[in-house]
Amino acid sequence: MWLRRAFFGWLIPAAFLLPLWLFVGWAVFNAGGWAFLWVLFLAIPGVFVWQLILTLLVRARGTVRAHRAVSWWDVLGFTVWHGLVISLGFFDEAWWAPLMVVTILAGVGLFWLELWQLWSEARPTRIVLRTSDGLAYIPAQADAPEAAEREVIVITEKQTPPAS
Repeated sequence: MWLRRAFFGWLIPAAFLLPLWLFVGWAVFNAGGWAFLWVLFLAIPGVFVWQLILTLLVRARGTVRAHRAVSWWDVLGFTVWHGLVISLGFFDEAWWAPLMVVTILAGVGLFWLELWQLWSEARPTRIVLRTSDGLAYIPAQADAPEAAEREVIVITEKQTPPAS
């Protein structure tokens, strides 16, 4: 549980630290001018916005808010995506371009994973209530209320013969 809670706390700082790492990596590993333009105009805003979108999707789930911990699927997905973003910051020309494609695909896959989890959790299921002691129970289904007796008033039209 501590790992899932740590990931919960890491999601918002990651939106700032991952783009910062890409900039620092560019400076430390002497990536060049074109890489600087890529980092400044695409990578930093892209990673920042994408991480915030993913964070909002995670925090939109009720179980995440209640437990202040992400799911194991989130841990796996964010570990892969953050690892790939961090490895992009090393700017090795031999494997940088394929790694960028894999990173983008992992980010899109993580987006769909978060949507799937949000949708699965938002789907109506059996309601489980909890007592103040933490005991969970499923309430008995209430029968449909019986329809109240209705008073019916019948109005008949009186037939009169036509006037001659």
